[in-house]
Amino acid sequence: MSAEKNAPPTEQTTTTDLAADARYSFDATRLDNLRSRAPWKDNAKYFQKAALSPSATTKMMMHCHSGVEAGLAKGGNPIEKMGLLLGRPDPDTPRTLIVTDVFPLPIEGFETRVVADDQDVLNHIITLAETMEKTRKEKFMGWYHSHPFDVGIHSHCYLSQTDISTQLQWQRAEDPHGNPWLAIVIDPLRSLAKNNPEMKAFRVYPPDYKSAVTNECPDGSIVHDEQARLEKWGSCWSRYYELEVEYFMSANARSVIGILTQNYLWMRTLGSTTMLEAENRQRFPERVVAVAEKIKAVEVNVSGGAGGVYGGQQGRGMTFGATSAAGEAGRKEEEGELSKATRGVVELATEKLHGNIVQMVKKDLFC
Repeated sequence: MSAEKNAPPTEQTTTTDLAADARYSFDATRLDNLRSRAPWKDNAKYFQKAALSPSATTKMMMHCHSGVEAGLAKGGNPIEKMGLLLGRPDPDTPRTLIVTDVFPLPIEGFETRVVADDQDVLNHIITLAETMEKTRKEKFMGWYHSHPFDVGIHSHCYLSQTDISTQLQWQRAEDPHGNPWLAIVIDPLRSLAKNNPEMKAFRVYPPDYKSAVTNECPDGSIVHDEQARLEKWGSCWSRYYELEVEYFMSANARSVIGILTQNYLWMRTLGSTTMLEAENRQRFPERVVAVAEKIKAVEVNVSGGAGGVYGGQQGRGMTFGATSAAGEAGRKEEEGELSKATRGVVELATEKLHGNIVQMVKKDLFC
C-alpha cells in the first residue's frame, strides 16, 4: 500500500493531498493524447501501479463479502462475485491506472468459472456502458471478481486459466483503442481473517511474450520451486504480472477521517477484537481442522515412506541406488508438505496469541 493511505492528516495541505486531489479530475486533451499514443501497445509491462479510490475499494469489498454471506446462508460454499471498473490511465503518471468507481454485475459463480456469457448479463453491461457515456467522462477500464476460497498460507489473489482467457479478450478489444484493461482479484475470506483488504491487480501478457528472466513470478520474484509457484500463482503463473495497488483520498476526505479517528473510531478499536468477531469465530475452527488434516497426512506419508525405503535397501540388492534416490525425492516432498503445515500452525497460533494479548491488555487497563 502506498504512503497515501497511512499518511496522518494535517491542518495544511500536503504534496500528497495535492497529488490525491488531482486524481479526481483530469485534462481531457492530455488524456486523449495519451489514449491516441497508446504506449502500452509496445510494452507488455508498461503499467506498474493501480490507484484505487475509497468508494471503489469499499464497494468491491462489500460486494465480494456479500457473496460469502449469501453462500454460507444457503449452507454451501461462498459465492464468487464480479463487477466492472470505471477509470482511466493517468496522464500525470502514465504508468498508473486510476480506478474511481466500480459497478457490481448480476453474476455469481464458483471456483474459477465466473464468466459473463449470459445474454441478460451482456445486455446489462451494454446498457450500463451507454449510461456511463452520457453521465461520466471516464470509461469502463477493467473488471474485478472474488476468489472466496478457504483461508490458507497464501492469498488466493491470482488469475486462473479462465481469468486469463477473459482478461486477454478484453485487452485485445480495448487496449488498441486507448483503453487499457485491468483485472483485480479479491480474497474476501482472507480479508475478513486479517481485517485488511486483500486484493491484487493484474494484466496479462500477449500470447507471444516470453520473460527474459527464468522462473519470474507475477510479482517479479524469482522462485525456482515449481510447486511453490503453482500454489501461490496458479498454473498460468508465467502469463500475467502484478501491478502495485495504492489507495488515494482527497484532502477533505482525509480531514474528515482524521476527525472521526481522533474522536470516535478509537472507541471501536478498544471495544472490539478481530479474533472475537462472528466471522472469525466461525472460520477459525475450520482452519484448525484443515491444518490438523494436513499434519496427519504428512505423518502418514512419513511413517509409510520410511519403511518402504529401508525395505528397498535390505531386500532388493542392486536396486538399492534407485530406491534410495526415490526415497530422497519422497523425503523432500514430505518436508515441503510439513513446512507448509507448520506455517499454517504458526499463523493460527500467532492470531490466537495476538487476540489473547489484546484482551489481557484491555482487561488490565479498563477493568
